[in-house]
Amino acid sequence: MNQNNNYVAIMAGGIGSRFWPMSTSDYPKQFLDILDTGQTLLQATYERYLSFIPNENIYIVTSDMYVDIVAEQLPNLPKENILGESERKNTAPCVAYIAFKLQQQNPDANLVIAPSDHLITDARHFMETCTQALAYTAEENAFVTLGINPSHPNTGYGYIQYEKGDAAVRKVKRFTEKPNIKDATSFIAAGDYLWNAGIFIWKTKDVLEAFSQYAGELYKSFDAIKDKLNTPEEKQAVDQVYESCESISIDYAIMEHAQNVHVIPSHFPWSDLGTWNSAWENFAKDENENAVSGRHSLAINAKKCTIQTTEDKLIVVAGVEDLIIVNTEEALLVCRKEDEQEIKVFAKTAKEKFPELNV
Repeated sequence: MNQNNNYVAIMAGGIGSRFWPMSTSDYPKQFLDILDTGQTLLQATYERYLSFIPNENIYIVTSDMYVDIVAEQLPNLPKENILGESERKNTAPCVAYIAFKLQQQNPDANLVIAPSDHLITDARHFMETCTQALAYTAEENAFVTLGINPSHPNTGYGYIQYEKGDAAVRKVKRFTEKPNIKDATSFIAAGDYLWNAGIFIWKTKDVLEAFSQYAGELYKSFDAIKDKLNTPEEKQAVDQVYESCESISIDYAIMEHAQNVHVIPSHFPWSDLGTWNSAWENFAKDENENAVSGRHSLAINAKKCTIQTTEDKLIVVAGVEDLIIVNTEEALLVCRKEDEQEIKVFAKTAKEKFPELNV
């Protein structure tokens, strides 16, 4: 496998609304040090791929409004490798864009599509799994995704059912979006389901062929401007495509239709860090299972709370259990952990009620 043919496109355009009020549309969670590790989620993701993909082959696809933030956080990445999207149109247009762009540069490009905001703590095992996937797609007309062996019936993750056997790379039977607890429990019991990590590997020419077959309008839109990619005319041409193209995920556009989808059952520790509760699971906790940040944060007779602050003022949380408490300069959130899926609704309501505030 020629390492110079390997690329990664890190998707960093989301707004992370379930991490409000720390994550805002102006400065979303991928640019934050959510777990107080000394690195933002984007920086950690970039370094993870830098261990096995050349720096010049790493691309960040983000919103136009975040291009400068990416450049500031990743100063060693070539500026031309930061691609701004003029509109949020989900993941399929993003994948089509980078696939057409790289295909023009290198017809043998082998591409990883990756989220920017996941937590993966075993970098060596992750590198080995991705290298295995890249070697497979380099030789085969195949799409490979990474599946995580599930530890419990989580209803916040998508699931992948695969064909049982001894092969390292297994054929995918079907994808299931976030199931209810009954279905998730049956998936775990069946033993042939994995959590969908949202990481895809394929040759650009193979995924473009799939776009042509299953998402023809999107394919035609980018095919019409392919000669302008990697030229000074690229940005204007891509903006025009985004203005008119459909908003659709790569899962619905391609993965649920393609017949050549495979999965590698993976064992590295992984979390999509999609909610405050998933962050709580990965935080260091005190003797009462509180996840506390802030030099002057104090938990007294409190249990299993998330207490996060970006300010240095004294915060005392006493006599409560299972709460999410997030304090920023602009807002204070207090809610039950069981209501975490409503946080994006809380944020929307607050913005509508108080449009003059920067929340």
